[in-house]
Amino acid sequence: MQFYRSISLPKALTFDLDDTLYDNRPVIRRAEQAMHDWLAAEHPASRGVGLARWKSLKLALADADPLLHHDVTRWRFELLKIGFMQLGYAQRRAEQAAAEGLDVVLAVRNQVDIPAETHRVLGLLAAHLPLVAITNGNVDVEKIGLAGYFDVVLRAGPDGLAKPEPDLFAKATRHLGLAPGEILHVGDHLVTDVGGAKRHGMMACWFNDQQRVLGQEPRAKWLPDVEICQLSQLLALALPSTGCHPEP
Repeated sequence: MQFYRSISLPKALTFDLDDTLYDNRPVIRRAEQAMHDWLAAEHPASRGVGLARWKSLKLALADADPLLHHDVTRWRFELLKIGFMQLGYAQRRAEQAAAEGLDVVLAVRNQVDIPAETHRVLGLLAAHLPLVAITNGNVDVEKIGLAGYFDVVLRAGPDGLAKPEPDLFAKATRHLGLAPGEILHVGDHLVTDVGGAKRHGMMACWFNDQQRVLGQEPRAKWLPDVEICQLSQLLALALPSTGCHPEP
């Protein structure tokens, strides 16, 4: 654990989900592959459309409608719908096919392996402090088995603009009924998590399990209050007087 500032004992914690409580990278790769496998099997007209073209279309859609950056589910739906329409589908058929494709992606996207240590740490923390999840993604915490630890789960899109915009942090603060400075936000991203939390006046814990060096990170514009490399370090940080300490 590395402290960059002295911090007070938090009265609540907010958590990023993807790549903080579990490794989301293989999940997204599997979901992307599932989408392209489904396209090839169910919509043969798409077989000539390579990954590069889908990616180019995705970026073009976000350039035309920047709000798509703040709702990844809607962004995926629009990508598929417009992609089908470019293949010659009528709008209604394109929308139906896009909804079916979205279901395929979300089914795989919610097949997440949650480490036993994540369950242990969240269980101990939730027994003593209110916890709130704040995510830019679209994982279903009920389906991945994490819902029971959180008072509320706030998602970009349905609940406001994506981090580092203030919407989700402000909603979490109002829900908890605390001053921002009494809340510790935990996340892996130096901009969306650390930057967003600090801009909203919260304490920020950078979860760095990839052996990254803060001074060598070009996007590190905001200094976290503390850096951890294991979730279990939060026990000593947030529950120092309870006897809940990291396992050796």
